[in-house]
Amino acid sequence: MPDELRADVRLLGELLGQVIAEQGGPDLLADVERLRKAVIAARRRETTVDEVAALVNTWPVERAVEIARAFTCYFHLANLAEEHYRIRILRRRDSDNMPVPESLAQAVRDLKDDLGQDELNRLIAGLEFRPVLTAHPTEARRRAVVTAIQRVSAQLDAYNTPGRGAAEREEAHRRMLEEIDLLWRTAQLRSTKLDPLDEVRTAMAAFDETLFRAVPHIYRSLDAALEPGTSTRAPRSRAYIRYGSWIGGDRDGNPNVTAKVTREAVLIHAEHVLTALETAATRIARTLTADSVYTPPSEQLQAALAQAEGDFPDLVSEMATRSPQEPHRQWLLFTATRIAATRRRDLDLAYLSPVDLLADLRLAQDSLRDAGAFRQAYGELQNLIWQVETFGFHLAELEVRQHSQVHAEALAELNSGGRRSERTEEVLATIRTIAWIQERFGVKACSRYVVSFTRSADDVVAVYELAKHALGERAPVLDVVPLFESGADLDNSVAVLTGMMEAEPVRRRLAANGRRIEVMLGYSDSAKELGPAAATMRLYDAQAALTAWATANGVRLTLFHGRGGALGRGGGPANRAVLAQAPGSVAGRFKVTEQGEVIFARYGHQAIARRHIEQVTNAVLLASTSSVESRTAEAAAKFRALAGQVASASEQAYRALTEAPGFPEWFALVSPLEEIGSLRLGSRPARRGLGAPKSLDDLRAIPWVFAWAQTRVNLPGWYGLGSGLSAVLDAGGRAELQSAYKEWPLFASLLDNVEMSLAKTDKAIASRYLALGGRDDFAKQVLEEYDLTRKLVLEITGHTRLLESRRVLSRAVQLRDPYVDALSHLQLRALSALRSEESLTEEERDRLSTLLLLSVNGVAAGLQNTG
Repeated sequence: MPDELRADVRLLGELLGQVIAEQGGPDLLADVERLRKAVIAARRRETTVDEVAALVNTWPVERAVEIARAFTCYFHLANLAEEHYRIRILRRRDSDNMPVPESLAQAVRDLKDDLGQDELNRLIAGLEFRPVLTAHPTEARRRAVVTAIQRVSAQLDAYNTPGRGAAEREEAHRRMLEEIDLLWRTAQLRSTKLDPLDEVRTAMAAFDETLFRAVPHIYRSLDAALEPGTSTRAPRSRAYIRYGSWIGGDRDGNPNVTAKVTREAVLIHAEHVLTALETAATRIARTLTADSVYTPPSEQLQAALAQAEGDFPDLVSEMATRSPQEPHRQWLLFTATRIAATRRRDLDLAYLSPVDLLADLRLAQDSLRDAGAFRQAYGELQNLIWQVETFGFHLAELEVRQHSQVHAEALAELNSGGRRSERTEEVLATIRTIAWIQERFGVKACSRYVVSFTRSADDVVAVYELAKHALGERAPVLDVVPLFESGADLDNSVAVLTGMMEAEPVRRRLAANGRRIEVMLGYSDSAKELGPAAATMRLYDAQAALTAWATANGVRLTLFHGRGGALGRGGGPANRAVLAQAPGSVAGRFKVTEQGEVIFARYGHQAIARRHIEQVTNAVLLASTSSVESRTAEAAAKFRALAGQVASASEQAYRALTEAPGFPEWFALVSPLEEIGSLRLGSRPARRGLGAPKSLDDLRAIPWVFAWAQTRVNLPGWYGLGSGLSAVLDAGGRAELQSAYKEWPLFASLLDNVEMSLAKTDKAIASRYLALGGRDDFAKQVLEEYDLTRKLVLEITGHTRLLESRRVLSRAVQLRDPYVDALSHLQLRALSALRSEESLTEEERDRLSTLLLLSVNGVAAGLQNTG
């Protein structure tokens, strides 16, 4: 471990130990230390997992709960230390004249050499990155815990800041201890279930603290890379990031999301973005003290000020009195006042749209430019312009999602002329709410309507027909997005789009929007159905087929990737995922979901958010070049048949396990699947229907992946690949597999992601979970496939150990493993007792459930992913 990281981990650990001893007594700290040393000894083969389990069973449940809390808090602090170390490394890499790897600067430098300036300009002109925040329940931490960790983070930053005096460092140390004390006293588990508006407000924290401020810095980085002299000339970079959100709009399987909730979600968005814009405009205005003698205003600005004084004499006169001979300052203060009026809905002063605000900001910018004040024109004022262009008055486009079956049933009711059900009325109310949002905030605020489980063009047309039923000719503008999730639906996707092209409402929309169409691909359900290898290939084939279809039909296609945070749901490094897409499918545009814990992992700190967005943009630019596309196409043509053999054998092995009689019931016994629903992670129900699952169809993808991660098996991330590779190796395909890994980004990404998933698997502890189900045949099947997959992945990649080529990630996993083991043993104790046939009192069951849920929370923090 690097010395700086080691020092931070040791410091935070010692402070936590002090708090534990103060609050729980020296005996509690001693027990925590006993378990810590025991799991480390087990890792070193100096003791056995059975001896560790015996130690855990000696404690009363109440003491086990306190120990679980201690290890969970430790993980929060260890994660924080790693984040700080990562930020230090990012800053150091950016300290010399060479572009940082995978940055915007590196992409621009490489593409200038590869494409030339004109082609680069064309690529930049069409660049789009659309992250869509979702409320999928995968963030196990309470918001109170997250904010407590952020306060510790601020003090650790102050403590480590170079140049601090001893008194300042001592004060930071004292505050850090105070905040860790409060973290220890903060309940780790939610006592009440989140409602959808709680989820909206939680996501707003990422906007307030990170996104609003990070976006202009990213554009500035691109501008500086494109041409020297940024802030002294008109920018070459354009605002290419557009945030979307499903939070408060995704009603598929979530009856708590109503039309009223969707309306409130947009109002919360507007409140936050207008407050941020007002604050930024006011700050810039107060610093813009350029005197009219030295920076004369343009005639257009003078005329605008005169008009404003005529319309609002008292207001503008007061500004002139406070800022005499400072016309640019007066104008920006007036602009800030109008933004505030927009937020308050003061119609006399309010802006009608972001376009009007941009016109006023550019009026000031042009005047400053004409007066020779280039740095004032293209500095902070340009940052504000970029922020308005990115976020508008709605912050993020709210997207609505609903299941195709709901639409079909609603349409059948309406066409029959009979009594309308409550659900049908809600569908119509949702469409009316979209119309209201568009009227108030513009079409860009809410027009995309995603249809889950799209099986035919009729599922898309149904939404347009429902819009007519809701509002007739006053129906809102809708871009209906088909979502293909199952293997069969992915295979049928081109046929659905062909059918859509024959529908009159779709043709009208294509004519109005420049023949743009969006298609969403679901990674979670396809992986749950087919296994990781087969799902990867099915998704790739769908991308390739859809791209070819779009080219043949003269349509500008955007593929919307519904990826989860965990590897079993399409997760993994986003930039590598972009480079692994089918040739021609990116074309300068990338849209992806950002779910649950991923939101705070990627957007919880400005430096990390900037790095993530730069990495993705770098990959989007590179993946959109003809040279990369041709190399990828060549590799795909060379190895697609081989990958097909792997996928076929992999799917067969996966289905042989997951579709076997009794498997769902066994899975519910060996994992905390049922108990995860008690964590109150989100407003969406964890499962379809009631009772124990009878098939995988009864389970949502998130708890499926989450529960397997808790067992330390991580089955959704790797199962079946070993059988797939073995089928090819048995036919003498070793050299070809190794070549595919080296030459084809998709195949390399698949094996690297499986390798990461295997590295987070622990066979010894996993065996103890699998034994709880009483089916030795299933347990044997899983463990044998693990051994086979691990062996063959290492053989094909040429690695001698897992994550051999990923030093930073390998270190992080190795650092955490013993402490995750401790929580797993505590969880196993609770799970074993709850699964036993011994009669438990209600009080005993409650205590064991608390221990189980605390350990679930802690393991999620230790592994740094849930679902």
